[in-house]
Amino acid sequence: MGRVLYDSHMHTPLCKHAEGMPEDYALAAERRGLAGIVVTCHNPLPDGLSGAVRMRLDEWETYVSLVDHARREFEGRVDVRLGVEADYIPGLETFLERQLTDDRLHHVLGSVHPFIGDHWACFNHDPYGAQRMYFDLLAQAAETGLFDTLSHPDLIKNFTARHWDLGRVMPDIQKALDRIADTGVAMELNTSGLYKTICEYNPGPAILEQLRERRIPVVINSDSHTPRRVGDQFVEALDLLQAIGFESVSFFLARERQTVPINTARDSLLAVERV
Repeated sequence: MGRVLYDSHMHTPLCKHAEGMPEDYALAAERRGLAGIVVTCHNPLPDGLSGAVRMRLDEWETYVSLVDHARREFEGRVDVRLGVEADYIPGLETFLERQLTDDRLHHVLGSVHPFIGDHWACFNHDPYGAQRMYFDLLAQAAETGLFDTLSHPDLIKNFTARHWDLGRVMPDIQKALDRIADTGVAMELNTSGLYKTICEYNPGPAILEQLRERRIPVVINSDSHTPRRVGDQFVEALDLLQAIGFESVSFFLARERQTVPINTARDSLLAVERV
């Protein structure tokens, strides 16, 4: 059984909250039975915005070089590609468009992180309003056409865990997903959610069912900030998607979506586990 699946969400020390170099992530991917990885450090933002958790603008070429070094070292073993996790912030569309047209990028994740930008004034006094705004921003991000995949698409639940009522916010989620489905943008099943405040994938099963109903493609990623998490819980995530009714999973190379049947993806990972 050949290796077919990629993990397309992982970080480097340049983002200031991850450990391990791209070579370490590639080695972990080889041991997990993955065909490749796409490294996706947090994008630099103008004027030092959110600078404590991302590379600086003048470190971009350093980042490209780090990934390219791993690509050359693992050539013929693990396919290492360059990507980026880019925050969608209203008003920065022109900046992002210039940044994300770098033709060396293979996968662009679009993220919405609460507290980045000056539009979260409602957060502390109106958590439900913040949840509604979050899903509207996800849809706005998809509608820009800048991103291939939306990452950890219910992340807000972990910032508002005490006030998270999925039934209450579901109508807003459904409206956002209708808009996202119209764009063709994929959405991520992020396995790191199992280690967050609300212990379930991002997104959880109920939202995954909404994705299936709208035929929104799903990309399984680990969001690794340490090499040991590369490919973590991928078999279990594939099982969940199949139980919900998905038949395939996706990943991106050269900004083009690739599709793999779930059975093929699972068998390729299990074949390595059995060796």
